[in-house]
Amino acid sequence: MSKRLTTTDTLSLGFMLFAFFLGAGNIIFPPMAGMSAGDNLMPAMLGFLVTAVGLPLLGLIAVAKAGGGIPVITRLLPAWVGTAVAVAIFIVIGPAFAAPRTGLVAYEIGLLPFLSEGTALTQLGFTFLFFVLAVGLALRPGKLMDTVGKMLTPALILLLAVLAISVLVAPQDPIGAATGVWQDTPFTNGFLEGYMTMDALGALMFGTLMVDILRRKGVTDAASQAGYLMKAGVIAATGLAVVYVSLFYLGATSSVLAAGSENGGAVLSAYVMQVFGTPGLFILAAVVTLACLTTAVGLISACSEYFNELLPKISYRNWVLINASACAVVANVGLAQLITISIPVLFIVYPVAMALIIYAFAGRQISQKKTVLGAMIAIAFFTGLLSGLKVAGVAEPLVNAFSFLPLFDKHLAWLPLTLLVAIVGMAYKRSERQIVAEPVQG
Repeated sequence: MSKRLTTTDTLSLGFMLFAFFLGAGNIIFPPMAGMSAGDNLMPAMLGFLVTAVGLPLLGLIAVAKAGGGIPVITRLLPAWVGTAVAVAIFIVIGPAFAAPRTGLVAYEIGLLPFLSEGTALTQLGFTFLFFVLAVGLALRPGKLMDTVGKMLTPALILLLAVLAISVLVAPQDPIGAATGVWQDTPFTNGFLEGYMTMDALGALMFGTLMVDILRRKGVTDAASQAGYLMKAGVIAATGLAVVYVSLFYLGATSSVLAAGSENGGAVLSAYVMQVFGTPGLFILAAVVTLACLTTAVGLISACSEYFNELLPKISYRNWVLINASACAVVANVGLAQLITISIPVLFIVYPVAMALIIYAFAGRQISQKKTVLGAMIAIAFFTGLLSGLKVAGVAEPLVNAFSFLPLFDKHLAWLPLTLLVAIVGMAYKRSERQIVAEPVQG
């Protein structure tokens, strides 16, 4: 019989999911975006919330509705298709970009401000210890909810609350004018900036991990698992929205204080130093390190769970060690270089993930499921590849040949095309029903 969770356990599940999502990108991108958006703060923030809060929530609900993650959603396609999509997303969100970034951001904000001069050796030492600690937590997946949801996250929420309240009570500068691309298309730029958090990709991973944790807690019924996952998703999305709004406002009201800052971490550090002084930098270091650590644990755990299912001859424990080792190596590339490399890749992978989420919601209304899902993935991948090449400045004549596609210049050509395929698939099913219902003419 499926066990019912207490209210405390449900809240802990939501807090744990919030902590898993709230990592490096969630903290460093909003302040910089807010400062750049200036008086276009509202549309920019709304665009960011769509991709950084709305899409992850939809992703979690999609996993709940499908009864599993990417392998389940793509089960009608040839096995290699689902595996290729899943492996690509897990590598991007895991050892290639997102997980190593947690260690880098923790180093640059959590330790570097207290050093007279950072060196490659100090970065190597910090990231090594960071991922050793992440391994220690990830090797106990059955205790993740107790460790993260009931211990680490409340401390994280308390520290973030102090920062959020101070932003509202003590804004440092008037909101300045929008700069650069944020002047003309603030909503679209906010939407694309939300890609950088990688949370929509993470939702497809974390959803699977959460189902596994629920199963370990005795919740074995699929409907109950879906219900708890949706509740946890709402809790996590609410927390993320509050954090993003406060960090956007922090950036927008630090236009003079943080002028010349190259990233959101510098904006945050400037604000905290101004308001709280040196003790405030310790608070910021604790917030960032804790947020990055919990996210690293979730990413490493989810990746290791998936690869253990894919290649069971290698144990979960060994996959944790492999993923964490890869993260520690990649983390020493450097934050700026890692972000630069990741952007074109995200423009390719994100549309495919979005196509899976759209299909998970529309699948029951589609009769030709295999054909429609295959077409959606193919179109999403192709249009995403064009965007990735465009951002990277590669094969420009080829890329520009497709500039006629709707929203191509916004890097959103995948959206109307994949939606069109889904709508046509749903309409075809209704046509079949109408034909069956028609009386036979004799």
